[in-house]
Amino acid sequence: MAFGLIIIGDEILSGRRIDKHFPKVLELLSQRGLPLAWAEYIGDDPARITATLKRTLASDDVVFCTGGIGATPDDHTRQCAAAALGVPLVLHPEAKAKIQERIADTAREAGVTPNFDAPDNLHRLKMGEFPQGAAIIPNPYNKIPGFSLANTSGTGAHHFAPGFPVMAWPMFEWVLETHYADQFHRQAWAERSMLVFEAMESTLTPLMEAIEAKYPLVKVFSLPHVGDEKIRRHIDLGVKGDPEQVGPAFEMMQEGLRQLHAEFEIAT
Repeated sequence: MAFGLIIIGDEILSGRRIDKHFPKVLELLSQRGLPLAWAEYIGDDPARITATLKRTLASDDVVFCTGGIGATPDDHTRQCAAAALGVPLVLHPEAKAKIQERIADTAREAGVTPNFDAPDNLHRLKMGEFPQGAAIIPNPYNKIPGFSLANTSGTGAHHFAPGFPVMAWPMFEWVLETHYADQFHRQAWAERSMLVFEAMESTLTPLMEAIEAKYPLVKVFSLPHVGDEKIRRHIDLGVKGDPEQVGPAFEMMQEGLRQLHAEFEIAT
């Protein structure tokens, strides 16, 4: 099961806001032994959002999607998800009840009687219009729910939350705990790395290829660093994957570096 992330909003691409969702979703998944397979950023362009969702809804992936599920003119995600599936938007009865609870709470705090038929409150109900067949995701912050959709592939699902971290993060955590607890820590994983100083990747490539050929359940990674005032030029070189193969693969890497007379330091 692969997990993906879609972050929607012009404000992210323009730099008006700095994305905080990627590191948080990565953290939520990592805490549960789940890797993030991919991530995409999209602006508030309905055609692009629809095309992206049509493609990802046809996959087997579990996809978290943030942003654009409000009811202002620049919010398009709900409509685009419906278009991607070829289904209408409908007012979800549970979402309607939760939104009206929020309306009543706000009126109570202001010391007035809630008027559910007021134009602004009727407009708020649009936030509960989801693609037909959706299930709601509870929002502990203000009760305005997100929604989940099954993928057209028959496997996996998409889970939509607002762009506000204070809402999206507990909603995504609820999704993980409620729907994917059986996937937690199913795949054993290990990683070892070292810093190789003043080396060229082209010199190390044959060694990396030999390690992956001998240990097929391991991936080799190589992250060059040009150096700065704190550390010399180096390559962050390592192996990751099946724990039973990571150990011997890392030993092979060290021995190969010794044969190349490379200077290295094992990372802690």
